[in-house]
Amino acid sequence: MTYSDDFLRKILRRTKRIAAVGVSANPVRPSYYVVRYLRIKGFDVTAVNPGLAGQELFGSTVYPDLTSVPHDVDMVEIFRRSEAVPGIVDEALDRWPNLKTIWMQIGVEHQAAADKAQERGVDVIQNRCPKIEYQRLFGELRMGGFNTGILSSRL
Repeated sequence: MTYSDDFLRKILRRTKRIAAVGVSANPVRPSYYVVRYLRIKGFDVTAVNPGLAGQELFGSTVYPDLTSVPHDVDMVEIFRRSEAVPGIVDEALDRWPNLKTIWMQIGVEHQAAADKAQERGVDVIQNRCPKIEYQRLFGELRMGGFNTGILSSRL
């Protein structure tokens, strides 16, 4: 999938609240450090994982499923295998009629579920990481010596 930098930047700028499905409490798992990073950057991230339901992660309650999340979200981020995506997308679309974004983590893709969400007016990103895209688009990777492909007059 190819997404323009403007499209990704728009999504990251408009997103305030995220429901992260499949978050792990293990600090070496990508879902853990991605959610931790997004919270540091000011996003309100709600963890969703039935195995951790009722526990606290990053100072907030973990919910067993999207239906149990007590507030609206702008984006659902999926850290589950591709075959789990259709059920998650259906649950998200039922729970939040005004959902703006479904974001599938690196290695996660499901075109039929993406098409369904897009038909409802939801932006969909597949096989990408919001942490990496945030760092690339807002200048943090450059500090580590990575060529981000984005020109800037900032140091």
